[in-house]
Amino acid sequence: MQSPRAAVQLVQLGRISYSQALLEQQRFVQRHRNRDPSRPAPDALLVCEHPPVYTIGIRQAPYPAEEERRLALLGAEFFRTNRGGLITFHGPGQLVCYPVLDLRGFRKSLRWYVGQLEQTVIGLCGQLGIEASTSPDTGVWVGDNKICAIGIHCGRYITSHGLALNVNTDLSWFKHIVPCGIVGKGVTSVSEELGRAVTVEELLPRLLDSFSEHFGRDVTSTRTAPLPPG
Repeated sequence: MQSPRAAVQLVQLGRISYSQALLEQQRFVQRHRNRDPSRPAPDALLVCEHPPVYTIGIRQAPYPAEEERRLALLGAEFFRTNRGGLITFHGPGQLVCYPVLDLRGFRKSLRWYVGQLEQTVIGLCGQLGIEASTSPDTGVWVGDNKICAIGIHCGRYITSHGLALNVNTDLSWFKHIVPCGIVGKGVTSVSEELGRAVTVEELLPRLLDSFSEHFGRDVTSTRTAPLPPG
């Protein structure tokens, strides 16, 4: 880890569409790309929830049009993205975190980065008494059930996309797909594991504390709205 650097900015976007979240990520990524070399752009964590949406990553073969139509009839949107991974679901009750970080200020290793995201969520689960772990398949698991999906993009060491933690998500949405293309495994949520209703707002401070521990950066809440255009 390098010498202490500026805190990571927390950007709370609320419940926004997936397309809007993509635009916000692009704006923060561009902020890094347009930076003054003498004044690096601040890193940021964009946190939000989405209305129901299915997304596929770059590892997905062309998704059949009839399957897209079938999912759309359920009332969910459908997006192709440039993240890693296969098909997954985002929706209300899911804590979605999109870190826009310059890995040159951390460690220039995607394997390290994904591992730290996994450990961040495992640490959060541990605070709640949930025994979570990694597996050969990316993400965080409770036994054979995935509690957090991870899919990232990284260009010139600037990250986007990120993680989606099932907090009190309606898990029935996952029954219409093979989540992340992994056959024979299930999904779970924090609420399911604890046997009580847990909110995204309740878990966000714990996620930020765990992120700070595993990435060695403080997180400061400096923005509660999208970055202005331009």
